[in-house]
Amino acid sequence: MYLCALCVFVVRFSSGSPRQPPGKASMDDKYSPQQIEAKWQQRWREQRTYSLAATAGKPKFFLLEMFAYPSGDLHMGHVRCYTVGDVQARYRIMKGFHVLHPPGFDAFGLNAENAAIQRQIHPGDWTESNMKRMREQYERMGFSYDWDQLVVTSHADYYRWTQWLFLRFYKAGLAYKKKAPVNWCPSCATALANEQVKDGLCERCDSVVTKKLLDQWFFKITQYADRLLSNHEKLEWPEEIKTMQRHWIGRSTGVEVDFTVEGTGAKIPVFTTRVDTLFGVTYLVLAPEHPLVNELVAGTDREADVREFQERMARQSEIERTATDAPKEGVPLGVNAINPATGEAVPLLIANYVLVDYGTGAVMGVPAHDTRDFAFAKEKGLPIRVVIAPPSDPTATDSAALQDAYVDPGVQVNSAQFDGIPSTEAKERIADWLEERGTGRRQVNTRLRDWLISRQRYWGAPIPILYCDKCGEVPVPEDQLPVVLPSDVSFTGKGESPLAGSPTFVNTTCPTCGGPARRDVDTMDTFVDSSWYFLRFASPQDETQAWDAGLVAHWLPVDQYVGGREHATMHLIYARFVTEALHDLGLLPFDEPFTRLFNQGTVYLHGKKMSKSRGNVVPLDAMCDQYGADTARCFELFIAPPDEQAEWNEKGVEGVWRFLRRAYTYVVTHRERFQADWRSSLAASAPTGEDDQAVRRKTHQTLQRVTEDLERFHYNTALAGLMELVNELYVRPGISDTVLSEAAELLTLMLSPFAPHLGEELWEGLGKDGMAAFQSWPEADAAVAREDVVEVVVQINGKVREKLSVPAETTKEELERLAMASDKVQALLEGLQVKKIIVVPGKLVNLVVGK
Repeated sequence: MYLCALCVFVVRFSSGSPRQPPGKASMDDKYSPQQIEAKWQQRWREQRTYSLAATAGKPKFFLLEMFAYPSGDLHMGHVRCYTVGDVQARYRIMKGFHVLHPPGFDAFGLNAENAAIQRQIHPGDWTESNMKRMREQYERMGFSYDWDQLVVTSHADYYRWTQWLFLRFYKAGLAYKKKAPVNWCPSCATALANEQVKDGLCERCDSVVTKKLLDQWFFKITQYADRLLSNHEKLEWPEEIKTMQRHWIGRSTGVEVDFTVEGTGAKIPVFTTRVDTLFGVTYLVLAPEHPLVNELVAGTDREADVREFQERMARQSEIERTATDAPKEGVPLGVNAINPATGEAVPLLIANYVLVDYGTGAVMGVPAHDTRDFAFAKEKGLPIRVVIAPPSDPTATDSAALQDAYVDPGVQVNSAQFDGIPSTEAKERIADWLEERGTGRRQVNTRLRDWLISRQRYWGAPIPILYCDKCGEVPVPEDQLPVVLPSDVSFTGKGESPLAGSPTFVNTTCPTCGGPARRDVDTMDTFVDSSWYFLRFASPQDETQAWDAGLVAHWLPVDQYVGGREHATMHLIYARFVTEALHDLGLLPFDEPFTRLFNQGTVYLHGKKMSKSRGNVVPLDAMCDQYGADTARCFELFIAPPDEQAEWNEKGVEGVWRFLRRAYTYVVTHRERFQADWRSSLAASAPTGEDDQAVRRKTHQTLQRVTEDLERFHYNTALAGLMELVNELYVRPGISDTVLSEAAELLTLMLSPFAPHLGEELWEGLGKDGMAAFQSWPEADAAVAREDVVEVVVQINGKVREKLSVPAETTKEELERLAMASDKVQALLEGLQVKKIIVVPGKLVNLVVGK
């Protein structure tokens, strides 16, 4: 809908070259974005234009985009986030803020390690070359980064402090080690990341991937589940992101009930939110990986079937196992458990839909009152017992009559002493009864699991822990950080963690006893690096501490964060958790990192997300070579609201380029008429001509609109308004020099955040001092912007039935009178009674009518 605004433009060129006015810089009569952009990029580099010092002494504003992974050449899908952020950073500078807008690279990760294996190049070399290339492209796009503030997570002067953070968590009990399953390729004899498993096979050798238990490090994020939820109230974030996080955390209140294995007395705790259905449990399901399973079937005739099922489940992902359309599979263990409510023995099974690390790894089977359990019980021939009847028919207890599970509240039946009471009340009374008997306890559970941070890879921050035969597990002293990645490592993609193959890395000295020790050979999840990087930007070159406390207190929290919604349940939760934990450790004066969040939409080409792997990308350099960076920036922002999906359209790119050319051509053609003192001229004598008044009105209306749209990130409509203003200037050639001067200057300033190279070129061409980027954002004159005549719609019960052209200052009473006096309205009101009249001055009159 936004591209159609371009069709109103009729390109008009003046004949001949414009005169060169005194005091004004030379400007070509032809718009040449590549020449203009190269000129200003060089000047910005030489003068360090966007140094943090440039706006010092003003109120702070920390604008941050989610930093990039250094993957090499950028395409137009990549840079939308940074373009959205850059416009806002430039606008905030012009609004009088001291803006911190830093660049960074999330430089550790699996892709670099894969590149090392495939290209036989060190991942550090591959990463550095990619960062160099991307910096060139960022600069070509005109992003206002202060490169002195650069943060790179793979540099030792950064990951030293990532290791320091780990040690702080370790000493506080927030980092711990336990056995956990990893994807394991028996052929490569190595752990695999989820991304390296394709359809249950190793992407390197096509071997069947299994699960293997390894000792791994975790951060205790579950300890912060309640805070992560309650703090949502103070975040100015999209509700969609908060909802995604609430679902991910999955807080639920219920009861943990103890079932007992028949004949052994072993306890199986089961968490349930529906303790009112406890009397209806007819079987119990364990996760295939539950630690009791192997013990219960060892040496029995069920052992072979159970082992086969476990191995098959180990080859499936959690998503595959728990998908709603996945078949529910299970194997009986040949063992019973005792229901503590009824004393009855119920069969024990294992099933694909139960996960060992969710809840207790055990689930009650209540087929009469759970849809999944009902389908499973029907398929396996398991008993079904009704224990809650509908309030409308409390005698409906025949399970054979059930067509599906009854899941709504109702009346307890077949529930011993709890029969006849509402099931909502029974939840509390049964919980009390279990607690009194010592067979259950109220509990809050979450879907959120502790954060597994161990990675069996090279290209990451080494975990700063040593193992000594005498002293056991020993943290590396902080004064011995960083634990630096070794260079004597081969990249084959086979064997255990690459660090384990480096004797110079593994073998060290215990700092406690002085004896021999071994280093931990895992590295940290790269999400650990990005969970605190925003703090480092306050003092990125500080060699003595992770961050300067005074500077962090000044700059943080981030005022505006920009990034994709796909990070809602990983990075954004991890960063919040780390900030909250650091606050509790007395290291930060705030407990949330990002005050406001904006999610940019994804760029699509031919109906699919732009992606190198799909081959449907628009290269950044090709765009800049053909149209210029300013066109690339403006088109990305114009094709759709920045928070929505955008479909790339080559014809639209050309339209935006024509718009920028027309703006340039207008200023070049008329700049000899530009009056630097136009404000004094307007103050002395307000223009009275129709064209003058129309252009001034349009200019100030556009300024009002663009200002509001910049505050709301409505960049597409802001650009549409600027296009309309340029068109107005072309269709009213008879305006005075004073009005032209005002329009040209304000147009230049409004264009500057969107098309910064063009903004500077026009600003210089008009003979103005300094740079457009550092001028104060202009204020619209409401009196000038006000329309003399406005169109007011008349609605009847919300439907538009008439339109009135009236003076802008028409009162509510007069609008009501005019609406009721309309012959068209009177005809439509015949036989009806006007019950209410709603008037919005300058916009509408709505008549609420009825019989």
